[in-house]
Amino acid sequence: MSDCVFCKIINREIPSQIVYEDEKVIAFKDINPVAPVHVLLVPKNHITSVKEVNTDNVSIIGDIHLAANEVAKKMGIYDRGFRLINNCGADAGQTVQHLHYHLIGGVNLGTKIV
Repeated sequence: MSDCVFCKIINREIPSQIVYEDEKVIAFKDINPVAPVHVLLVPKNHITSVKEVNTDNVSIIGDIHLAANEVAKKMGIYDRGFRLINNCGADAGQTVQHLHYHLIGGVNLGTKIV
């Protein structure tokens, strides 16, 4: 999808601070972080949201979770803990129509909802 901002980042049409990349997932720093560590994990294949996950592409969820562990280690928050959040749809706050997860940490989040 040529108008998708995440597809443009994946295709290197828009610069970003990439912190992790493999053949299926890319992770980059959020431009509006809510915590000291705020990274977006995005599948390289365009999937609009969790609602489009099906039997043909469900393995991407595992790939994203494995990448999240690697990013958490790289960012130094693996042992202390982190949140992995997915917003699905407008009422949930999804603003980019490309499946993505927010990895947030680097501070005690307690029970605060971010």
